[in-house]
Amino acid sequence: METQMISNFGVKTAIPAIPVKYVLYARKSTEQDEKQALSIESQVKEMLAIAERENLEIIDIRREAHSAKDSGQRPVFKEILEDIRRERFNGIIVWHPDRLSRNAGDLGSLVDLMDQKLLVQIRTHGQTFTNNPSEKFLLMILCSQAKLENDNKSINVKRGLKTRVEMGLWPAPAPTGYLKEKRIDRKCETLIDPDRGPIIRKVFEKVAYEKWSGRKVYNWLKFDLNFKTAAGNKNLTVSNIYCILENHFYYGVFEYPKNSGNWYQGKHEPLITKELFDQVQEQVKSQFVRSEGKEFAFTKLMTCGLCGSGITADEKFKKQKNGNIHRHVYYGCTKRRDPNCKCGYINEIDLIKQFEDLMDVIDIDEIGIKEKMKNEIERFKKFQRIFLGKSIQVTVADVDIRNYSKYLLREGKDIEKRELLGCLKGQILTPTQNDFA
Repeated sequence: METQMISNFGVKTAIPAIPVKYVLYARKSTEQDEKQALSIESQVKEMLAIAERENLEIIDIRREAHSAKDSGQRPVFKEILEDIRRERFNGIIVWHPDRLSRNAGDLGSLVDLMDQKLLVQIRTHGQTFTNNPSEKFLLMILCSQAKLENDNKSINVKRGLKTRVEMGLWPAPAPTGYLKEKRIDRKCETLIDPDRGPIIRKVFEKVAYEKWSGRKVYNWLKFDLNFKTAAGNKNLTVSNIYCILENHFYYGVFEYPKNSGNWYQGKHEPLITKELFDQVQEQVKSQFVRSEGKEFAFTKLMTCGLCGSGITADEKFKKQKNGNIHRHVYYGCTKRRDPNCKCGYINEIDLIKQFEDLMDVIDIDEIGIKEKMKNEIERFKKFQRIFLGKSIQVTVADVDIRNYSKYLLREGKDIEKRELLGCLKGQILTPTQNDFA
């Protein structure tokens, strides 16, 4: 059998001249220390030139932009391994070994295919690796070196971050209301945004002193001020606002990493005082205590007929002179789409009366309600048999659907009321306090 001489670092190796069909694999590096590495198309161009010069048969070209740092996370690379096992091709041409693997798992898969004689050859720019102990050893060294570089880089990055936070420098993007210093000699320093910082301070003050809710702050920022973030030029969402209100960074301290319990005194100038921050937390907490975990029967089922916003609910407790406490639930427009919406609020008691009136005129999905009625009747019969030793013969046909619906609205649990409204055909709108359709 004819052989050819391949040189690796001046050492000539005899390689059987068996037919080798190659897949050209080009991977864009995501590691920061390889920013100057060849792009995918540059790799393809260079390797095609090598293939043409050395008369190599290229069966396919595969491109990938995933990092080789973690094992089994590259879909294109996994497809190549499967195609080699199916003997579609038995060679890989790639710019550098670190494009194939920067982890032990993927490297082991390549070596296993070589041991099985399914992968005959790996060609790189200036090197060739075959099922030869010394060449496989060299391949493993080069790929292991890339993994070592990754591991060292991770350690160095963590050490650098630790040093910065201990100096009071915030290492992440600046929170809304702050900007990152662009001067090289003041890297990682955070400055107050002259345009947005005062507005964020007012947000804290309005929540603390004027008892504003996150939704009211949202409407004020979006519709009155057209407030935009510095990064992305976008409006803040309600969740963004609550994240700002709970961020300790604004009074001068920060936790890094998040939920680590490691707190640092920031070098940046605080926007607010610790006292103002604590007052805001009490206000935010009181807002959530009132509604968090509460299940209201008719929320998320109705839409404001004036502006198209959703309907929210809130509960109030009134204490009478005799000591009795009465709970009242009120429904109203969230005003998300129109902060000036004129839709008022309605007591749940009055709302249920209007729903009862609607049961006489609206179209009801009888199938859904009849199924619930059937379950209730079976439960009632079981109760009679267990505790009374007898049961009354009652069927679904004996029950008036509309009266049963009114009963659920008055006496049912919140989940039963929601299930009932889910059987209604059409959309429930709330244009005014006295008009439901």
